[in-house]
Amino acid sequence: MTESNRQEAPKAVCLVSGGMDSAVVLAEALARGFTAYALSFRYGQRHGIELLAADRVAKALGAADHRTVTVDLSALGGSALTDDIDVPKDRSGESIGHGVPATYVPARNTIFLSIALGWAEVLGATDLFVGVNAVDYSGYPDCRPDFIAAFEALADLATAAGAEGGAKFRVHAPLMELSKAGIVRRAAELGVDLGITHTCYDPVVRDGEAIACGRCDACILRLAGFAEAGVPDPVPYATGAARP
Repeated sequence: MTESNRQEAPKAVCLVSGGMDSAVVLAEALARGFTAYALSFRYGQRHGIELLAADRVAKALGAADHRTVTVDLSALGGSALTDDIDVPKDRSGESIGHGVPATYVPARNTIFLSIALGWAEVLGATDLFVGVNAVDYSGYPDCRPDFIAAFEALADLATAAGAEGGAKFRVHAPLMELSKAGIVRRAAELGVDLGITHTCYDPVVRDGEAIACGRCDACILRLAGFAEAGVPDPVPYATGAARP
């Protein structure tokens, strides 16, 4: 997208974690004609490799800007991603889909979307994009359609643009009803290189490089999605990682 086209296109703030879902969502925003502003978070996660992936994704797909905001949720703890709690491993697909797992970070999506909303208001944008999914969503309560609808209503009341200017904010969740296999297929349609993404909750270091473990919930869902789509996963996995 040229600079002149960016100035004409509507703006959108896209949450970009470095994972495959948010990469596809960023591509969706661009495909729909938005000038995309990528937003990532250093939230006290135990592994910073995902932020390196987020930067790769934002640059590769052509985000107009990419900012990383620090919000230290590790100060609160309560999650295997921010605290000294074991990341669940080797769970069945059925187990992953029931209950709230230890990798849930309390209020994370509410906090992230709130900051995205603030940036959108500064940019004069009313569109937010997020990669939540209600099919392979690992039991997270803030990845459900009713949460998205409630946040949209909140956004109109919580901003000057909404309360005083009559702006109507929209939270786009284009992957909400897609399976992981569907997301893999959509990535191919949009030309997204999923080899530059990072999904694993608990990577291991091999030859100085962080490698996906292949055993956490995120890896299991990702691998299953690629297998169902009939596409090889381009990222490396630790020796012995289970592949469907």
